[in-house]
Amino acid sequence: MLLVLVAFTIGSLALPVLVRAWGPRAFFFAAAVSFGAFVYTAALSPRVLASDIPFESFTWIGPLDIALSMRMDTLSWVLALIVTGVGALVLLYCRWYFDGKQDLGQFAAVLLAFAGAMYGLVLTDDVVVLVMFWEVTSVLSYLLIGYYNRRAASRRAALQALLVTTLGGLVMLIGVVLIVVQAGTSSLSEILADPPVSPVATAALVLLLVGALSKSAIFPFHFWLPGAMAAPTPVSAYLHAAAMVKAGIYLVAVLAPVFAENPAWHPIVIGLGGFTMLLGGWQALRETDLKRLLAYGTVSQLGFLMVVLGYGTQDAALAGLALLLSHALFKSALFLVVGIIDHQLSTRDLREISGLGRQAPALATAAIVSIASMVGIIPTVGFVAKEGALAALLDEALG
Repeated sequence: MLLVLVAFTIGSLALPVLVRAWGPRAFFFAAAVSFGAFVYTAALSPRVLASDIPFESFTWIGPLDIALSMRMDTLSWVLALIVTGVGALVLLYCRWYFDGKQDLGQFAAVLLAFAGAMYGLVLTDDVVVLVMFWEVTSVLSYLLIGYYNRRAASRRAALQALLVTTLGGLVMLIGVVLIVVQAGTSSLSEILADPPVSPVATAALVLLLVGALSKSAIFPFHFWLPGAMAAPTPVSAYLHAAAMVKAGIYLVAVLAPVFAENPAWHPIVIGLGGFTMLLGGWQALRETDLKRLLAYGTVSQLGFLMVVLGYGTQDAALAGLALLLSHALFKSALFLVVGIIDHQLSTRDLREISGLGRQAPALATAAIVSIASMVGIIPTVGFVAKEGALAALLDEALG
């Protein structure tokens, strides 16, 4: 796992040179790096499913007992597969999306580096290192959202996303310091095995949740995600459907089995998650720009994920994992479909693309399948995930 991180680092450093030599074809190399990480993660599946959890550690800052430790449990395994698998597909898509464009070296390098940072974030077992990866993803997302740097809207959106997610991360850092002092260790698995119980630990938990809410665009931090649609469509498909916005959901899912009984947990996680789900869905109905419509739909789905994965029961956690996987697949696919529409027609306005399905039946079929999964229609994975979530919540409420 540590070698995979090294591969991402070397690959991102090599990409500017490769782009100068190969042009957009260098995205093939970037996709190969991400796909290699996906294959490696998939190869560890038997061990993960047999509860033989892969673990690697390298002492980094000895006096502070901080290590580059990587641990792949079931949740981390699923997230790692999403990050690397969807990342490989999006990087491959970039080969044609940016065909004929110049100055792609920095963009390609940053996008691959972001994939590596997300891979490290979901696998690290050290909470201090987790915060570092957390903030690295915020900085890299700023560069990706602001790719069209000559447009004022892109610069504003990038700065807004950076400020919200970075400030949330700094609040989370304070929570991490408090929880490390209370627990006497920075190992996430050890903290969860023997969680501290005190008013200070509760305060630390609330600060951690502030970071999670800001990263995953949960109310009152939801506004930055629709604004980030100023980014190129591949960035929206990856960061804002499959990767970056899942970081906060991941943190809540990790903490929920242990801290869900804390009195501060349900009002924040369930209350704000449920409100965000309704708010995002209502706002999506008012949009005519396809990307903003999908963005508000994503805000709504993130609220739903926060409720399900934050509920704290085993059944809800399993349903939430299925929901997380299905959302990453159907929403990233829909963003890529919108990218093709925008690329071909130079518009994303719903009022101007009537009859497109007759002109591009294959594209329409892909969109319909993805929408069916988003709605939860049999036999899509979205149906299975949402039925599982509904059953888990109803069983808990009626049990």
